[in-house]
Amino acid sequence: MNATRYENASDFLLATRATLEENEAVNGLMLGIASLLKRFPEEIKAAPFFATVSDSGGLLFAAIMTPPHNIIVYSGRRDCSEAMEIVIRDHLTNCWNVPGVLGPSEIAGEFAAIWTRVTGVKHRVGMRQRIYELRQVVHPESIPGRLRAATEDDLPLVTNWTAAFNREALMGRDPRDAEEMAKSAIGHGDLYLWEDEKPVSMAARRRPTTHGVAVSFVYTPLEQRKKGYATACVAGLSQLLLDSGYEFCSLFTDLANPTSNSIYQKIGYVPVCDFTEYVFGR
Repeated sequence: MNATRYENASDFLLATRATLEENEAVNGLMLGIASLLKRFPEEIKAAPFFATVSDSGGLLFAAIMTPPHNIIVYSGRRDCSEAMEIVIRDHLTNCWNVPGVLGPSEIAGEFAAIWTRVTGVKHRVGMRQRIYELRQVVHPESIPGRLRAATEDDLPLVTNWTAAFNREALMGRDPRDAEEMAKSAIGHGDLYLWEDEKPVSMAARRRPTTHGVAVSFVYTPLEQRKKGYATACVAGLSQLLLDSGYEFCSLFTDLANPTSNSIYQKIGYVPVCDFTEYVFGR
């Protein structure tokens, strides 16, 4: 086996892109984060971690981590425990703080088990998620309003909604400042609002890859829910992205939220893979 750690996203992508793109929707999180780090190196707050383990058959295992977030893992093979242990011991040798792991459920579960065996640190299940993919939008009917790009004038509202999104969807674990996140999304032209006389829902374009792009940051304030606004916003943004040349859109859902899983399927999203987060320590 050949284990390699990379100093930058460009070298990591050079070694992994062809393999990861064989299942681009499933590997879109890893591909998208690495691509963003390559495109916007000035936004890196702490040195990221990139690693691969290969053998004669090609890429066996890959991992990336952007502190203070979880390590994200990939493997295209069933038995890669030895490769995982190599990466784990590298983390320990170099004193990386790993709060948890995220990846396809079986792979993440195996990594978490090996982490506990090697380190003695227990793990528990965090969030269970599902990746969906869309290639043709089924447009909802009779939902008033229109989609528009957010502007700097929307920053106060989007900042408030971002803080609420972090509390609800991420359970407060995202340490980045809400205003900074809102500024970045608006500044890059990624944030869109559904407007029915006033803004009532938001969604964002995230992590573009070679053929696809993710839809994320979906939020509707409590007083505007159950009116179809989030459905319309995601459908409108998904159509805009497909019209701009992407072959597919993808998104993550929390499996504990049956509402979001239902509405996305109604507009054409189909499930492709389950992800599980495992949290290390207490």
